[in-house]
Amino acid sequence: MSTAVGFVLETVQRTVNEFAAGIQQAAPKLLTGVVFLLLAYVAIRLVTSAIRRTLAAVYPDEQGLIVDLGATVAGIFLWFGAALTLLEILGMGEIAASLGTAAGFVALGVSYALSNMIADTVAGVYLLRDPDFNPGDEVKSDPVTGVVEAIELRKTRFRNEAGETVVVANRDVEKKWTKTVDENATADA
Repeated sequence: MSTAVGFVLETVQRTVNEFAAGIQQAAPKLLTGVVFLLLAYVAIRLVTSAIRRTLAAVYPDEQGLIVDLGATVAGIFLWFGAALTLLEILGMGEIAASLGTAAGFVALGVSYALSNMIADTVAGVYLLRDPDFNPGDEVKSDPVTGVVEAIELRKTRFRNEAGETVVVANRDVEKKWTKTVDENATADA
């Protein structure tokens, strides 16, 4: 019985010693990781703030959605890069490489699945930047002719002659649209 108790005590003592040695060995990497996370947090906040200010200077206030989208996408990429770097610092480079590769395949699949949404968003950015296409303009765009009520990132809302709201995907509007001229407005000018 005493040999069994001695064996258990020796095993517990050896386990505690190995655990303490492992923590002592890992402490520099953990400390480096914590310092890196603090620096990454500050740097990412500064970069996303700079991106937000730059986009806000380029886009008018009513196009704040584009500013938010740009800053959010940049933040996601920066945090993902920081996470991969942290794994490398902690000695898990193989995991970081696997995650990077897997994320690439996931991004490829998501971009394919969301290709229409991406096309709408890109067309929405172009429509929002177009000085000839604004809310209040009367526009003919297949399948609708009406007054532009709102231009959003993915869709444009028109009010047709019957007073109905018609929503059209931006990729369809961007393909071909024509601004109609009010004959009374041109006669007054």
